[in-house]
Amino acid sequence: MALRPTDKFVAQNRKARHDYFIDDTLECGIVLVGTEVKSLRKGHASIVESFAREEGGEMFLVNAHIPEYEGASRFNHEPRRPRKLLLHRKEVNKLLGAIKREGVTLVPLSIYFNKTGRAKVELGLARGKHKHDKRESEKARDWNREKARIMRDKRAD
Repeated sequence: MALRPTDKFVAQNRKARHDYFIDDTLECGIVLVGTEVKSLRKGHASIVESFAREEGGEMFLVNAHIPEYEGASRFNHEPRRPRKLLLHRKEVNKLLGAIKREGVTLVPLSIYFNKTGRAKVELGLARGKHKHDKRESEKARDWNREKARIMRDKRAD
């Protein structure tokens, strides 16, 4: 899935790419109530500790925190309620097969509004990293940064 410049990010899970190997990504819709949409439009959400799980043949986003909207009085939503993800049956079956077979987890990478104004969730099929894997990826990132700095300095001379 390619994100477009018109997409407006509400929440990103940057730690997911540090803690997991992301094998595949998938865009899906999310069922929200009105106050949740208003809170998301203000840019308030956290998906750091959240994950997706299957319940009754449907996928749900669990433990995502969308705070209550201040403008709504008694019609507010529960901040950490499970939210249904909108996927085709074929996609759900593919994800369930991957989870059961390979021992992967579904981690939300970002929540954003697409160009039509609909809230979308980018899910990643993730396998956990060990401590030495995290060190290797950190080392590679630092080396690439240093290499770019050296090349930039050479061009300036």
